[in-house]
Amino acid sequence: MMVYVNGDEFEIADSASLSDLVAKLTDDPRGMAIERNREIVPKSLHSETKLEPGDRLEVVQFVGGG
Repeated sequence: MMVYVNGDEFEIADSASLSDLVAKLTDDPRGMAIERNREIVPKSLHSETKLEPGDRLEVVQFVGGG
């Protein structure tokens, strides 16, 4: 199915969860925040939040440094 990640089309399996998406995007999900259809999804709900065709996701990875 097709979803949108940070404005770009992204293809993922039909039964994918937010956790599946995170695994495809990065090896290190620490510091990552995800908004699905304009609502922040807590990390505790990533594995049970199933994606739907056309979902719009904004993914932010916080980076430390100085």
